Amino acid sequence: MSRAALDHLVVLAHTLDEGVAWCEATLGVTPSAGGAHPLMGTHNRLLRLRSASGQPAYLEILAVDPGQTPQRTAPLKRWFDLDQPALQARLRQHGPSLQHWVARCPDVQGAGRAWQALGLERGPVLTASRQTAHGLLSWQITVRDDGQRLLDGTLPTLIQWGDQHPVDQLPDAGLELLDFRLSLPDPAPLDAALQALALPVPVHAGPPQLQATLLSPRGRVTLQSLT
Repeated sequence: MSRAALDHLVVLAHTLDEGVAWCEATLGVTPSAGGAHPLMGTHNRLLRLRSASGQPAYLEILAVDPGQTPQRTAPLKRWFDLDQPALQARLRQHGPSLQHWVARCPDVQGAGRAWQALGLERGPVLTASRQTAHGLLSWQITVRDDGQRLLDGTLPTLIQWGDQHPVDQLPDAGLELLDFRLSLPDPAPLDAALQALALPVPVHAGPPQLQATLLSPRGRVTLQSLT
């Protein structure tokens, strides 16, 4: 299987306005317009990330859109645990935070099967899309019926893009991804999953956490997940 890569970091917020304010205060930049996700009833804002690999990457700020009724109806849940009361309570109390990441795959179906062989059920592959000023952006993405991220958010969601990638239309935001690493008390299952897709992300033993270090207009900033 061709090598997968980090596609984007996911910062979850209780509201998108809170996410934008957090971004401006923390990183010193206003995120670009994103869009609405009719399937999930969510909306986002985006920031392009430069990286040493030169691969396209971005940071997504994501929240439930109170003005939308998701096409994905109960008992099916929204992606990234956004329907989980405990997560929403943490976001209300502590504010937006890095909570997940998404890996880009040339064959998302095959990647999902590789993880099933390891006992990791990332969920069915859904087709999703949203309108942009440059046309329809479409992708295939793994989403469990219960919406769970798995392994405290350290196991990435898998995505395969259509003809366009969001980074194609994003301006340079003055952000560079310097480092991204993961930790779990037992890192072996996560490490095996990443190795199966040749994903070069360091995994360490420790408290469950995602950690990304960015160079921003406000200097060096480290984002860490809430546990």
